[in-house]
Amino acid sequence: MAQKLRVFAAVALAATLAATTACSASRAEDSGAGSGSSADLIGIAMPTKSLERWNNDGAHLDDLLKKAGYTTTLQFADNKVDQQITQLQNMINQNPKVLVVASIDGTALSPVLAKAAQQKIKVIAYDRLINSTPDVDYYATFDNYQVGKMQGEFVVKQLGLDSGKGPFNLEPFAGSSDDNNAKFFFSGAWDVLKPYVDSGKLVIPSGKKPASDEDWKNVSIDGWSSQKAQSEMDNRINSFYTGGKKIDVVLSPNDSLALGIEQSLESKGYRVGAGWPVVTGQDADLANTKNILAGKQSMTVWKDTRALGDQVAKMVDQIVKSATVETNDTKSYDNGVKVVPSYLLAPVVVTKDDVKAKLVDSGFYTADKLGL
Repeated sequence: MAQKLRVFAAVALAATLAATTACSASRAEDSGAGSGSSADLIGIAMPTKSLERWNNDGAHLDDLLKKAGYTTTLQFADNKVDQQITQLQNMINQNPKVLVVASIDGTALSPVLAKAAQQKIKVIAYDRLINSTPDVDYYATFDNYQVGKMQGEFVVKQLGLDSGKGPFNLEPFAGSSDDNNAKFFFSGAWDVLKPYVDSGKLVIPSGKKPASDEDWKNVSIDGWSSQKAQSEMDNRINSFYTGGKKIDVVLSPNDSLALGIEQSLESKGYRVGAGWPVVTGQDADLANTKNILAGKQSMTVWKDTRALGDQVAKMVDQIVKSATVETNDTKSYDNGVKVVPSYLLAPVVVTKDDVKAKLVDSGFYTADKLGL
């Protein structure tokens, strides 16, 4: 039923968008190749094609807007800040109505977005807040603090910490230091877990123990790199887990890091079953969902990015029509210059027991793709 409602909403949205741009029916379908007025052009800037989720996000939003009659230009920046800035400048030169930007470095875009503001181009920050600029108009994301909180609460429940069990050996990781979301993910989890660290129920043999939420960069993995996470996990195991000492739980903020962590654990002799650590994640990437089914990952926090794309498309349409843009949070996301009006969507915990109910029955994956 939930999937039917989501599909119905997406269809209704597409119909609404199409009604506002009926004159564009003859535009070319290729991204950026449309022949319509630049007033109907929407620029979409994504960070990279190297992570599965950004491919999915970009393709879904691009497809939704084009089906609604908008001309789009979709660009991926290979995780290179200078490349994304150049791509944004090229989009601005085409005078789009709206720019949708999933930034690589949330602090590096101020000069190029100032040029957008001069041309009265509205900017929506997509899933990652753009910092240090007054020239971001709206932000659409998931409740990122809640993502981390869900990860922390899962660890507490799995280990029985709230009933006095322990001590357990924990290794915490945080996301990329240039991604504003990583701070929220870690804060949500650490607010739950730190009391157990302070009480000695969670022990961190590596010493990678942030004193507070604000110290999250001490355990960050730049670029959300699986390889860097694997190397860091290798170093911690080699240096601090000798003489039979074992890791009981790894706080991983997302699936990309979790993948590297799991590869490290396996290479260091950990085997699925008794003794395999609790490992958290986020995004429900295909490889990680398969790892959940195989027992290598304990959970992921699923952010249905189709719903995020649907919401952003709705916000784009509201901007183009000069209508009130829908937001539901006007307090949480201060980018250092302004509090950015935001729309937050709810994340969902997925475990081995409900992969089918949540990810297959919703249409996010097919059973065949997951080997079910």
